[in-house]
Amino acid sequence: MAETVARDRVFVATRIVAVAIVPFLMIAAVLLFAFPARTGELFAWAIDPPLSAFMLGSAYVGGVWFFGRVAMAREWHSVKHGFPAVVVFAGALLVATLLHLDRFSANLSFVVWLILYATTPFAVAALAWAERREDPGARDRGATDAERWRIPALVRWVLIVVGLAALGTGAVLFVAPDFAIAAWAWDLTPLTSQVTGAVLSLTGVVNLGMVRDDRWSSFRILLQAQLISLAAIAISVGAAWGDLRWDRPATPFFLALVAAALVGYAAFTVWCELAPRRSRSSA
Repeated sequence: MAETVARDRVFVATRIVAVAIVPFLMIAAVLLFAFPARTGELFAWAIDPPLSAFMLGSAYVGGVWFFGRVAMAREWHSVKHGFPAVVVFAGALLVATLLHLDRFSANLSFVVWLILYATTPFAVAALAWAERREDPGARDRGATDAERWRIPALVRWVLIVVGLAALGTGAVLFVAPDFAIAAWAWDLTPLTSQVTGAVLSLTGVVNLGMVRDDRWSSFRILLQAQLISLAAIAISVGAAWGDLRWDRPATPFFLALVAAALVGYAAFTVWCELAPRRSRSSA
């Protein structure tokens, strides 16, 4: 039997699903950021304080960028590591929904929410499985400078540790919400604790992809999406400053982490964008 040759394609079905997801993310982000005091009426459930709504909205803003780029991507490997993260995120929100059905509003937004999270993790997982043979791995012949550029091992492992910390924190928020509620930087409910944990899982799962893949071209779009989400979180903290609980030690720790991640990710992205050009000019 002839061996299947990886062509690094993004299938039409993958593009169609990406295009279909983007409007829902955009609408949800607008509702959460523009009308945080009316989430019980306009969104799937009443979220209080607004900072919890903004955290979820920040994930959606990054998701708009990611799925928009999936719809236009020429190469599967440039977006593949985002799919496991979406599966974990959407799957966690489905579980959280089923555990707290009594907290949700009886409105159209909840019906849409339930349909989306009952289908998205399975649809995205199926697409990732169908695309699994499309990544050609490390390529030299015909590769662009950006595809040849490898993330240095030290930086890559720092990002993997950051991902593990985000994933571990998210797991605590999801599995032990009562513990998290007492320690978190703002007031949480069991449901918003689990939703916040799901948001943190996105960074964790993406960064763990670096264990086996050191190509900058595999993470370029995903790092851009994370930067957009981090910027949204930073703006949200400023807009909802009064929601922070300064009597909890987690508050300054959270703010320091957001600031460090925003600056660090931005510097890392710029550095990786310029590195192939420096290598070419010095050759």
